Amino acid sequence: MNGMGNFMNRRRFLSMSAMTAGALATGASPLYSAAAEAPGSFDYIFFTDTHLEPELAAADGCAQAFRKAAGLKAEFAIQGGDHVFDALAVEKKRADSLFDLYAHTEQALGLKVHHTIGNHDHFGLFTKSGVEMGSPGYGKQMFTERVGPTYYSFDHKGYHFIVLDTIQPTPDRSWEARIDQPQLDWLTADLAKLLPGIPVVVTAHVPLVTGFASYMAPNTGGSGTTPASAHPQLVVSNAWEVLPLLEKHNVLAVFQGHTHVNEVVSFHGVQFITSGAVCGNWWHGTRLGTPEGFTVVSLRNGKLTYRYETYGFKSIDPQNT
Repeated sequence: MNGMGNFMNRRRFLSMSAMTAGALATGASPLYSAAAEAPGSFDYIFFTDTHLEPELAAADGCAQAFRKAAGLKAEFAIQGGDHVFDALAVEKKRADSLFDLYAHTEQALGLKVHHTIGNHDHFGLFTKSGVEMGSPGYGKQMFTERVGPTYYSFDHKGYHFIVLDTIQPTPDRSWEARIDQPQLDWLTADLAKLLPGIPVVVTAHVPLVTGFASYMAPNTGGSGTTPASAHPQLVVSNAWEVLPLLEKHNVLAVFQGHTHVNEVVSFHGVQFITSGAVCGNWWHGTRLGTPEGFTVVSLRNGKLTYRYETYGFKSIDPQNT
């Protein structure tokens, strides 16, 4: 591919940034060509599980986190899912107001934000919402129209970033954590185009790899004894199909959310870094000892380090776990 072809395809990719993930799969990347730039050095913010709601001083707390993040000289941010609490089980007026609240609050961050869809970001999926299947905005439609595609990739200073959609609706109007077949096909093609050695960073809402099921107690959402595979809403059920794709490439880390705890698991040379939540224990204090916060990711010449930053939120209704 010549330089002009790269330029035109890159422009086309950018112009399609608000379209569906399937369409984004056709966008070209400079890292797919012989002109790929050497990995640079910068910081970005990974924040997840904001769970915005008008109750519990959540918007004030989230804005507090964003103001701290804004002062850290990061070049962009990736939101790891569960923007609002909750679009699954409410009618459209409430869901719209939650996404409005999130959009307004995010302005305090002052950064370009790349978004990941979380389970609580699906509109009307649960029957108790009273929303009919196929209604305007139903399921992922509200998210794609208001926020953006559910899976995609982008490049920054010689690094390739991949954002996955780990939430798939089920026929009984619930959901499971899974990477569906169209997305697997897209991921295979996206990775196959990369030059050897290009550093890759992946984001997923529900963890691909986690030890959470090993230590969670019954009052925190599980039995404390059953394996992660027994929890279809805790860990990606077909991670076994995804991991071999990642292991063929220079994946520096997979950043994850959903469990609201700080955890790092290394598997086959890849770090699976689960970040604590901006909302902590759903705005009720600490979650299994992890306080409210976000992760600062530092990329330096193809190497990755990270740190967790708290921001001093004080719950008005503390229920620490």
